[in-house]
Amino acid sequence: MDLVIIKYNAGNIQSVLYALERIGVNAVVTDDVEQIQNAGKVIFPGVGEASSAMRYLKEHKLDTVIKNLQQPVLGICLGMQLMCAYSEENDTTCLGIFDEQVRQFIPPSPVGEGLGERPGGATGRVKVPQIGWNNIVNLKTKLFADLPDNSYCYFVHGYYAALGEHTIATTDYVQPYSSALHRDNFYGVQFHPEKSAKAGEQILKNFLSL
Repeated sequence: MDLVIIKYNAGNIQSVLYALERIGVNAVVTDDVEQIQNAGKVIFPGVGEASSAMRYLKEHKLDTVIKNLQQPVLGICLGMQLMCAYSEENDTTCLGIFDEQVRQFIPPSPVGEGLGERPGGATGRVKVPQIGWNNIVNLKTKLFADLPDNSYCYFVHGYYAALGEHTIATTDYVQPYSSALHRDNFYGVQFHPEKSAKAGEQILKNFLSL
């Protein structure tokens, strides 16, 4: 199996490569259309800003390539958001693989002195972006095989994909949102499996066995 990681201007590629190496898997990092199309599986990572990332994908014809892939594809963080229909981040039309829309986290109004309840029951301001560990629940599809519900994964994001028909995992931060999406051969996760310890390692293994 040839595993390809799509190279573009918003990739979080090195940490993904390290995580794959830890489970004994090598990957090719490329923006070559033919290599991407002929890969056995494709990972579409991302850390950055939606509009500039989409502009780069369009300029390099990668937007059309990604949408037409037939093999299993895993979008990570911004990669998943770019697979949605639209992002509020700089009013960006995205790839439209998933129907869900990406919204900006709006922290709730302060309570009293600005102290409210945070995920996990601690008190303090709900901070945006969300940075740190949070749980994923209502897990569906083989992407989460052998993973217990309520597993913890690592998140870094200020925008979220709304709940919808393609939601296969849910996380609550400010409000419930899609921490994973699935449609046909396309999967997306908002968290970083490459930084999510054993849970993330299992998810990567599951993706590779699809």
